[in-house]
Amino acid sequence: MRGTDEASGTLFSYVDLEERVPAGHPLRKIRQIVNDALASLDAEFDALYTDFGRPSIAPERLIRASLLQILFSIRSERQLMEQMDYNLLFRWFVGLGIDDAVWVPTVFTKNRDRLLTTDMSRKVMAAILAHPEVKPLLSDEHFSVDGTLVKAWASMKSFQPKDSPPPDHDDDPGNPPSPPTQEPSADTDKPPQQTETQPMPATPRQPRNAEVNFRGEKRSNATHASVTDPDARLYKKAPGAAAALCFMGHTLMENRNGLVVQADLTHADGHSEREAAIEMINRHSPGSTRRVTLGADKGYDAASFVAELRRMVVTPHVAQKARHSAIDGRTTQHPGYSQSQRRRKKIEEPFGWAKTVGGMAQTVHRGLDRVRAQFTMTMAACNLARLPKLLAA
Repeated sequence: MRGTDEASGTLFSYVDLEERVPAGHPLRKIRQIVNDALASLDAEFDALYTDFGRPSIAPERLIRASLLQILFSIRSERQLMEQMDYNLLFRWFVGLGIDDAVWVPTVFTKNRDRLLTTDMSRKVMAAILAHPEVKPLLSDEHFSVDGTLVKAWASMKSFQPKDSPPPDHDDDPGNPPSPPTQEPSADTDKPPQQTETQPMPATPRQPRNAEVNFRGEKRSNATHASVTDPDARLYKKAPGAAAALCFMGHTLMENRNGLVVQADLTHADGHSEREAAIEMINRHSPGSTRRVTLGADKGYDAASFVAELRRMVVTPHVAQKARHSAIDGRTTQHPGYSQSQRRRKKIEEPFGWAKTVGGMAQTVHRGLDRVRAQFTMTMAACNLARLPKLLAA
């Protein structure tokens, strides 16, 4: 018997949101770990808010919504709020009921930017890694480090000389020119002749994004700066590649399961990778005297960097340069060196995930601090995306 196609739906629903999410959905394990991690940060959240005034959006919901935006590649806060309005899975993960109102996108953004600073993003990552189920997955002896370029939210046309006047940001192309006025005729006694309708004058097109030719112009970070994002730097990581306005993201990965334990983002230059590596190691295990290994590519093969690692009781498993390498037989003769060199290549996977899924191929934020906080939270989300399979193994 054929069923009827009824257009009207039921007015009330007696099915709980918890029952609508499948038991084996990966978000269930992610939500459990995130809730436990946020519960451990309750004292940190209390210190950020006052005891009076109008209640803001709960910080736990702000962080869950931000992680959801990264995990599902939602490109804007406006689209995130739109999907949370009708997506029951998103409502369940964030903690909203079926009848709860969704926040205005601008209100959500302002509350989120006040909460998710670099310090808070690092605390969220640390709380996730300190979870009782996650901590046994981490190695405390063998690590790898690498960096990647994050394209800034600024065009090459914004890279202007530092001593030049600020550009005109008026994007209005202006009113079209008025049609030319006809000179009055000397013979005014004749009646006007009926003619066809005169065509409208062709107005010259004034593009908003004009073409600019940079050929032959010398531009460098010493003489030029972006007027859109002054923290962005003109940089290229590989010879022959095109230079672009970008930042440089850094991660410290443990070698057992390839989880990111530290993340940072700095200005893009030739020394930032090594400097960030030292800082991340000190931040991960400050004052530690236990010997650990650190795998890295040839970009870290510098005498000053290797000497600093040895002073910190860190064995530098750095790939050797063809000439003038700072790595000698004391390191390469051990079998652990070749193992670290094979394992360190796994650090490219979080970078690829962050750029294809997490939206870090080109950041939509401006300023070093905001981009750093977003990069750190994206790496925390990358760890969360891998935890359901790792914990089920």
